[in-house]
Amino acid sequence: METELSKRLGIEHAIFGFTPFPAVAAAITRAGGLGVLGAVRYGAADDLARDLDWMQEHTGGRPYGLDVVMPAKKVEGVSEADIEAMIPPAHRQFVAETLAKHGVPELAEGEASGWRITGWMEQVARGQLDVAFDYPIALLANALGSPPADVIERAHAHDILVAALAGSAHHARRHRDAGIDIVVAQGYEAGGHTGEIASMVLTPEVVEAVAPLPVLAAGGIGSGEQIAAGLALGAQGVWLGSLWLTTEEADLHSRALTRKLLAAGSGDTVRSRSLTGKPARQLRTEWTDAWDDPHSPGTLPMPLQGLLVAEAVSRIQKYEVDALLGTPVGQIVGRMNSERPVQAVFDDLTAGFERAIDRINRIAGRA
Repeated sequence: METELSKRLGIEHAIFGFTPFPAVAAAITRAGGLGVLGAVRYGAADDLARDLDWMQEHTGGRPYGLDVVMPAKKVEGVSEADIEAMIPPAHRQFVAETLAKHGVPELAEGEASGWRITGWMEQVARGQLDVAFDYPIALLANALGSPPADVIERAHAHDILVAALAGSAHHARRHRDAGIDIVVAQGYEAGGHTGEIASMVLTPEVVEAVAPLPVLAAGGIGSGEQIAAGLALGAQGVWLGSLWLTTEEADLHSRALTRKLLAAGSGDTVRSRSLTGKPARQLRTEWTDAWDDPHSPGTLPMPLQGLLVAEAVSRIQKYEVDALLGTPVGQIVGRMNSERPVQAVFDDLTAGFERAIDRINRIAGRA
Protein backbone atom coordinates (compact mmCIF):
# COMPACT_ATOMS: atom_id res chain seq x y z
CA MET A 1 0.00 0.00 0.00
CA GLU A 2 2.67 2.47 -1.05
CA THR A 3 1.89 5.86 -2.56
CA GLU A 4 3.94 8.95 -3.29
CA LEU A 5 2.95 10.33 0.11
CA SER A 6 3.86 7.19 2.05
CA LYS A 7 7.25 7.09 0.32
CA ARG A 8 7.80 10.76 1.16
CA LEU A 9 7.14 10.04 4.84
CA GLY A 10 9.13 6.82 4.87
CA ILE A 11 6.27 4.52 5.89
CA GLU A 12 5.53 1.08 4.46
CA HIS A 13 1.75 1.42 4.23
CA ALA A 14 -0.26 4.55 3.44
CA ILE A 15 -2.27 4.12 6.65
CA PHE A 16 -2.45 7.06 9.05
CA GLY A 17 -3.82 6.02 12.43
CA PHE A 18 -5.24 8.67 14.76
CA THR A 19 -5.56 7.68 18.42
CA PRO A 20 -5.49 9.26 21.88
CA PHE A 21 -3.38 6.37 23.19
CA PRO A 22 0.43 6.43 22.90
CA ALA A 23 0.67 2.63 22.93
CA VAL A 24 -1.70 2.40 19.96
CA ALA A 25 0.08 5.18 18.04
CA ALA A 26 3.45 3.52 18.56
CA ALA A 27 2.08 0.14 17.49
CA ILE A 28 0.63 1.66 14.31
CA THR A 29 4.02 3.13 13.49
CA ARG A 30 5.81 -0.15 14.21
CA ALA A 31 3.34 -1.98 11.97
CA GLY A 32 4.37 0.20 9.04
CA GLY A 33 1.82 2.99 9.16
CA LEU A 34 2.02 6.46 10.69
CA GLY A 35 0.72 6.64 14.24
CA VAL A 36 -0.77 10.05 15.06
CA LEU A 37 -1.19 10.83 18.76
CA GLY A 38 -4.17 13.01 19.67
CA ALA A 39 -3.13 15.83 22.00
CA VAL A 40 -6.52 17.28 22.94
CA ARG A 41 -6.74 15.36 26.22
CA TYR A 42 -3.43 16.74 27.50
CA GLY A 43 -4.07 19.71 29.76
CA ALA A 44 -0.46 19.90 30.96
CA ALA A 45 2.49 20.17 28.62
CA ASP A 46 4.54 17.96 30.97
CA ASP A 47 2.08 15.10 30.43
CA LEU A 48 2.44 15.39 26.67
CA ALA A 49 6.24 15.49 26.97
CA ARG A 50 6.15 12.32 29.07
CA ASP A 51 4.15 10.45 26.43
CA LEU A 52 6.23 11.77 23.54
CA ASP A 53 9.31 10.53 25.39
CA TRP A 54 7.60 7.14 25.56
CA MET A 55 6.79 7.31 21.86
CA GLN A 56 10.42 8.00 21.07
CA GLU A 57 11.42 4.88 22.96
CA HIS A 58 8.80 2.62 21.37
CA THR A 59 8.72 3.56 17.69
CA GLY A 60 12.16 2.27 16.74
CA GLY A 61 13.15 5.46 14.98
CA ARG A 62 10.16 5.27 12.65
CA PRO A 63 8.02 8.37 11.96
CA TYR A 64 4.94 9.38 13.93
CA GLY A 65 2.71 12.45 14.15
CA LEU A 66 0.68 14.63 16.49
CA ASP A 67 -2.91 15.86 16.20
CA VAL A 68 -3.89 19.11 17.92
CA VAL A 69 -7.10 21.12 18.00
CA MET A 70 -6.43 24.76 17.27
CA PRO A 71 -8.93 27.19 15.76
CA ALA A 72 -7.76 29.49 12.99
CA LYS A 73 -9.68 32.33 14.67
CA LYS A 74 -9.34 33.30 18.32
CA VAL A 75 -10.63 35.70 20.93
CA GLU A 76 -7.92 37.46 22.88
CA GLY A 77 -7.86 37.77 26.65
CA VAL A 78 -10.53 35.18 27.47
CA SER A 79 -9.68 32.60 30.13
CA GLU A 80 -11.29 29.25 30.85
CA ALA A 81 -12.90 30.81 33.95
CA ASP A 82 -14.38 33.56 31.77
CA ILE A 83 -15.90 30.94 29.48
CA GLU A 84 -17.22 28.88 32.40
CA ALA A 85 -19.07 31.98 33.63
CA MET A 86 -20.98 32.13 30.32
CA ILE A 87 -22.76 28.81 30.94
CA PRO A 88 -26.45 29.43 31.79
CA PRO A 89 -27.72 28.03 35.12
CA ALA A 90 -30.55 26.22 33.30
CA HIS A 91 -28.03 24.10 31.43
CA ARG A 92 -26.20 23.20 34.62
CA GLN A 93 -29.54 22.22 36.15
CA PHE A 94 -30.37 20.02 33.16
CA VAL A 95 -27.07 18.16 33.53
CA ALA A 96 -27.65 17.67 37.25
CA GLU A 97 -31.18 16.36 36.70
CA THR A 98 -30.09 13.96 33.96
CA LEU A 99 -27.34 12.50 36.14
CA ALA A 100 -29.70 12.22 39.12
CA LYS A 101 -32.30 10.43 36.99
CA HIS A 102 -29.77 7.69 36.28
CA GLY A 103 -28.33 7.59 39.81
CA VAL A 104 -24.84 8.73 38.83
CA PRO A 105 -22.76 9.21 42.03
CA GLU A 106 -20.82 12.39 42.72
CA LEU A 107 -17.05 12.45 42.44
CA ALA A 108 -15.21 12.11 45.73
CA GLU A 109 -14.58 15.34 47.61
CA GLY A 110 -11.59 17.11 46.10
CA GLU A 111 -11.47 14.79 43.07
CA ALA A 112 -10.98 16.72 39.86
CA SER A 113 -12.76 15.91 36.64
CA GLY A 114 -10.66 13.50 34.63
CA TRP A 115 -12.17 14.52 31.29
CA ARG A 116 -11.52 18.09 30.27
CA ILE A 117 -11.40 19.79 26.90
CA THR A 118 -8.77 22.33 27.83
CA GLY A 119 -6.93 21.10 24.74
CA TRP A 120 -9.56 22.99 22.73
CA MET A 121 -8.23 26.26 24.19
CA GLU A 122 -5.66 27.86 21.90
CA GLN A 123 -3.25 28.77 24.67
CA VAL A 124 -3.15 25.12 25.73
CA ALA A 125 -2.63 23.91 22.16
CA ARG A 126 0.23 26.37 21.70
CA GLY A 127 1.84 25.03 24.86
CA GLN A 128 1.54 21.54 23.40
CA LEU A 129 3.27 22.70 20.24
CA ASP A 130 6.12 24.24 22.24
CA VAL A 131 6.72 20.74 23.54
CA ALA A 132 6.06 18.87 20.29
CA PHE A 133 8.51 20.87 18.19
CA ASP A 134 11.31 19.53 20.39
CA TYR A 135 10.55 16.05 19.04
CA PRO A 136 11.12 14.66 15.53
CA ILE A 137 7.44 14.42 14.62
CA ALA A 138 6.80 13.91 10.90
CA LEU A 139 3.25 15.22 10.72
CA LEU A 140 1.20 17.86 12.53
CA ALA A 141 -2.55 17.51 12.00
CA ASN A 142 -5.24 19.97 13.04
CA ALA A 143 -8.77 18.70 13.56
CA LEU A 144 -10.48 22.10 13.60
CA GLY A 145 -9.75 23.78 10.31
CA SER A 146 -6.40 25.17 9.23
CA PRO A 147 -4.09 26.09 12.10
CA PRO A 148 -2.96 29.73 12.38
CA ALA A 149 -0.46 30.86 9.75
CA ASP A 150 2.40 31.19 12.24
CA VAL A 151 1.91 27.58 13.35
CA ILE A 152 2.09 26.36 9.74
CA GLU A 153 5.26 28.38 9.20
CA ARG A 154 6.79 27.06 12.39
CA ALA A 155 6.01 23.46 11.45
CA HIS A 156 7.49 23.90 7.99
CA ALA A 157 10.62 25.38 9.56
CA HIS A 158 10.98 22.06 11.40
CA ASP A 159 10.38 20.09 8.14
CA ILE A 160 7.04 18.88 9.50
CA LEU A 161 4.16 18.28 7.09
CA VAL A 162 0.86 19.87 8.12
CA ALA A 163 -2.52 18.19 7.60
CA ALA A 164 -6.04 19.46 8.21
CA LEU A 165 -9.42 17.74 8.16
CA ALA A 166 -12.10 18.85 5.70
CA GLY A 167 -15.75 17.90 5.39
CA SER A 168 -16.33 19.60 2.04
CA ALA A 169 -14.44 20.69 -1.05
CA HIS A 170 -14.90 24.29 0.08
CA HIS A 171 -13.11 23.57 3.36
CA ALA A 172 -10.39 21.72 1.47
CA ARG A 173 -9.69 24.72 -0.79
CA ARG A 174 -9.35 26.96 2.26
CA HIS A 175 -6.77 24.53 3.66
CA ARG A 176 -4.87 24.57 0.38
CA ASP A 177 -4.86 28.36 0.30
CA ALA A 178 -3.62 28.45 3.90
CA GLY A 179 -0.53 26.42 2.98
CA ILE A 180 -1.59 22.99 4.24
CA ASP A 181 0.41 20.04 2.85
CA ILE A 182 -2.17 17.25 3.22
CA VAL A 183 -5.97 17.39 3.27
CA VAL A 184 -7.90 14.72 5.15
CA ALA A 185 -11.28 14.27 3.47
CA GLN A 186 -13.42 13.16 6.42
CA GLY A 187 -16.81 11.80 5.45
CA TYR A 188 -20.11 11.75 7.28
CA GLU A 189 -19.51 8.19 8.50
CA ALA A 190 -16.49 9.17 10.61
CA GLY A 191 -16.33 9.31 14.38
CA GLY A 192 -15.94 12.63 16.17
CA HIS A 193 -16.54 15.95 14.43
CA THR A 194 -17.79 15.38 10.95
CA GLY A 195 -19.79 17.06 8.21
CA GLU A 196 -22.73 15.80 6.16
CA ILE A 197 -21.12 14.47 2.97
CA ALA A 198 -20.40 10.74 2.71
CA SER A 199 -16.88 9.51 1.98
CA MET A 200 -17.66 8.03 -1.45
CA VAL A 201 -18.80 11.46 -2.63
CA LEU A 202 -16.42 13.60 -0.61
CA THR A 203 -13.08 11.95 -1.42
CA PRO A 204 -13.06 12.50 -5.21
CA GLU A 205 -14.49 16.01 -4.78
CA VAL A 206 -11.65 16.97 -2.45
CA VAL A 207 -9.02 15.26 -4.63
CA GLU A 208 -10.17 17.33 -7.59
CA ALA A 209 -10.49 20.53 -5.57
CA VAL A 210 -6.93 20.59 -4.18
CA ALA A 211 -4.90 18.72 -6.82
CA PRO A 212 -1.98 18.14 -6.78
CA LEU A 213 -2.00 18.22 -2.94
CA PRO A 214 -2.21 14.72 -1.45
CA VAL A 215 -5.53 13.72 0.09
CA LEU A 216 -6.26 11.10 2.75
CA ALA A 217 -9.65 9.38 2.72
CA ALA A 218 -11.37 9.15 6.11
CA GLY A 219 -14.73 8.04 7.45
CA GLY A 220 -16.22 4.55 7.47
CA ILE A 221 -12.96 2.83 6.47
CA GLY A 222 -12.10 -0.35 8.34
CA SER A 223 -11.05 -2.94 5.75
CA GLY A 224 -8.40 -3.36 3.11
CA GLU A 225 -11.08 -3.38 0.42
CA GLN A 226 -12.22 0.06 1.60
CA ILE A 227 -8.63 1.29 1.55
CA ALA A 228 -8.37 0.15 -2.07
CA ALA A 229 -11.58 2.04 -2.83
CA GLY A 230 -10.18 5.20 -1.25
CA LEU A 231 -7.01 4.98 -3.32
CA ALA A 232 -9.07 4.27 -6.44
CA LEU A 233 -10.93 7.53 -5.77
CA GLY A 234 -7.63 9.42 -5.89
CA ALA A 235 -6.55 9.49 -2.25
CA GLN A 236 -2.90 8.87 -1.41
CA GLY A 237 -3.70 7.14 1.86
CA VAL A 238 -6.34 6.64 4.52
CA TRP A 239 -6.90 8.21 7.93
CA LEU A 240 -8.31 5.70 10.43
CA GLY A 241 -9.41 6.53 13.97
CA SER A 242 -12.32 4.51 15.34
CA LEU A 243 -10.87 1.16 14.29
CA TRP A 244 -8.17 1.29 16.96
CA LEU A 245 -10.54 1.72 19.94
CA THR A 246 -10.98 -2.02 20.40
CA THR A 247 -7.34 -2.99 19.91
CA GLU A 248 -5.54 -4.63 22.81
CA GLU A 249 -3.20 -1.64 23.13
CA ALA A 250 -6.07 0.83 23.63
CA ASP A 251 -6.64 2.06 27.18
CA LEU A 252 -10.31 2.96 27.49
CA HIS A 253 -10.26 2.43 31.29
CA SER A 254 -13.68 0.79 30.99
CA ARG A 255 -14.54 -2.80 30.21
CA ALA A 256 -18.18 -1.77 30.01
CA LEU A 257 -17.40 0.70 27.21
CA THR A 258 -15.32 -1.86 25.35
CA ARG A 259 -18.22 -4.32 25.56
CA LYS A 260 -20.60 -1.69 24.18
CA LEU A 261 -18.29 -0.99 21.24
CA LEU A 262 -17.89 -4.68 20.44
CA ALA A 263 -21.66 -5.19 20.53
CA ALA A 264 -22.62 -2.08 18.54
CA GLY A 265 -23.76 -2.15 14.94
CA SER A 266 -23.15 0.47 12.27
CA GLY A 267 -26.57 2.00 13.02
CA ASP A 268 -25.83 2.53 16.72
CA THR A 269 -24.11 5.90 16.35
CA VAL A 270 -25.51 9.42 16.09
CA ARG A 271 -24.17 12.86 15.23
CA SER A 272 -24.78 14.89 18.38
CA ARG A 273 -23.63 18.22 19.78
CA SER A 274 -23.92 16.89 23.34
CA LEU A 275 -20.19 16.38 23.89
CA THR A 276 -18.50 19.49 22.50
CA GLY A 277 -21.14 21.75 20.98
CA LYS A 278 -20.28 20.76 17.40
CA PRO A 279 -21.80 17.75 15.61
CA ALA A 280 -19.71 14.74 16.61
CA ARG A 281 -20.53 11.14 15.77
CA GLN A 282 -20.62 8.92 18.86
CA LEU A 283 -22.38 5.94 20.33
CA ARG A 284 -26.06 6.67 20.75
CA THR A 285 -26.95 6.58 24.46
CA GLU A 286 -29.60 7.96 26.77
CA TRP A 287 -27.21 10.88 27.28
CA THR A 288 -27.28 11.84 23.58
CA ASP A 289 -31.03 11.19 23.49
CA ALA A 290 -31.57 13.54 26.45
CA TRP A 291 -29.81 16.41 24.67
CA ASP A 292 -31.69 15.77 21.43
CA ASP A 293 -35.04 15.75 23.22
CA PRO A 294 -37.12 18.86 22.40
CA HIS A 295 -37.58 19.45 26.15
CA SER A 296 -33.83 19.87 26.71
CA PRO A 297 -32.38 23.40 26.87
CA GLY A 298 -30.36 22.65 23.75
CA THR A 299 -26.59 22.35 23.48
CA LEU A 300 -24.25 25.31 23.84
CA PRO A 301 -21.64 26.36 21.26
CA MET A 302 -18.05 25.17 21.52
CA PRO A 303 -16.27 25.36 23.94
CA LEU A 304 -19.12 26.05 26.41
CA GLN A 305 -20.76 22.64 25.94
CA GLY A 306 -17.54 20.76 26.58
CA LEU A 307 -16.85 22.67 29.76
CA LEU A 308 -20.46 22.20 30.87
CA VAL A 309 -20.42 18.41 30.57
CA ALA A 310 -16.81 17.71 31.59
CA GLU A 311 -17.55 16.62 35.14
CA ALA A 312 -20.65 14.72 34.05
CA VAL A 313 -18.67 12.72 31.49
CA SER A 314 -16.04 11.93 34.13
CA ARG A 315 -18.69 10.66 36.51
CA ILE A 316 -20.40 8.57 33.84
CA GLN A 317 -17.07 7.03 32.85
CA LYS A 318 -15.81 6.45 36.39
CA TYR A 319 -18.96 4.69 37.56
CA GLU A 320 -19.61 3.02 34.18
CA VAL A 321 -23.25 4.06 34.03
CA ASP A 322 -24.23 1.83 31.14
CA ALA A 323 -27.24 3.78 29.85
CA LEU A 324 -25.19 6.97 29.55
CA LEU A 325 -21.77 5.53 28.73
CA GLY A 326 -20.52 6.38 25.26
CA THR A 327 -17.59 7.62 23.21
CA PRO A 328 -16.92 9.22 19.85
CA VAL A 329 -16.87 6.47 17.23
CA GLY A 330 -17.73 6.14 13.56
CA GLN A 331 -20.16 3.89 11.74
CA ILE A 332 -17.32 1.42 11.21
CA VAL A 333 -18.05 0.30 14.79
CA GLY A 334 -20.18 -2.44 13.22
CA ARG A 335 -16.95 -4.16 12.09
CA MET A 336 -15.21 -3.74 15.43
CA ASN A 337 -16.37 -7.01 16.96
CA SER A 338 -13.23 -8.43 18.57
CA GLU A 339 -10.23 -7.25 20.58
CA ARG A 340 -7.03 -7.72 18.62
CA PRO A 341 -3.49 -6.35 18.64
CA VAL A 342 -2.79 -3.47 16.28
CA GLN A 343 -0.54 -5.74 14.22
CA ALA A 344 -3.43 -8.17 13.65
CA VAL A 345 -5.58 -5.29 12.41
CA PHE A 346 -2.80 -4.32 9.99
CA ASP A 347 -2.52 -7.91 8.79
CA ASP A 348 -6.24 -7.93 7.98
CA LEU A 349 -6.04 -4.56 6.24
CA THR A 350 -3.16 -5.60 4.01
CA ALA A 351 -4.77 -8.96 3.19
CA GLY A 352 -8.06 -7.25 2.31
CA PHE A 353 -6.21 -4.75 0.12
CA GLU A 354 -4.53 -7.57 -1.78
CA ARG A 355 -7.89 -9.32 -2.28
CA ALA A 356 -9.38 -6.13 -3.69
CA ILE A 357 -6.50 -5.59 -6.10
CA ASP A 358 -6.67 -9.22 -7.26
CA ARG A 359 -10.44 -8.88 -7.82
CA ILE A 360 -10.03 -5.71 -9.90
CA ASN A 361 -7.24 -7.30 -11.93
CA ARG A 362 -9.51 -10.26 -12.72
CA ILE A 363 -12.35 -7.94 -13.75
CA ALA A 364 -9.94 -5.99 -15.96
CA GLY A 365 -8.64 -9.21 -17.53
CA ARG A 366 -5.14 -8.76 -16.12
CA ALA A 367 -5.11 -11.95 -14.04
